[in-house]
Amino acid sequence: MLDQRRQAELSLRQLAEQTGVSNPYLSQIERGVRKPSAEVLQQIAKALQISAESLYVRAGILDTDAAGGRQVEDAIRADAGLDDRQKDALVAIYRSFTNS
Repeated sequence: MLDQRRQAELSLRQLAEQTGVSNPYLSQIERGVRKPSAEVLQQIAKALQISAESLYVRAGILDTDAAGGRQVEDAIRADAGLDDRQKDALVAIYRSFTNS
């Protein structure tokens, strides 16, 4: 989660404000001290603008094979050089090639 937060250019405090999850709890999640609930992971994923599935994989809740191509889509969505229309188009193209 730390990598995704840094890629989103959010401080721990900013992420806490956006998710409604306490700063210390988020820190514990990042360090692997705590295992977050699915609901907390959903909130974090939304704030980081990535799929919840990719966070589920990192948290050990979901098998990597089950996540499929979500990592590619996450990379597309995280690219700051693309606007939303371009991101949507690239994801649609990717899905058409992978039949996702």
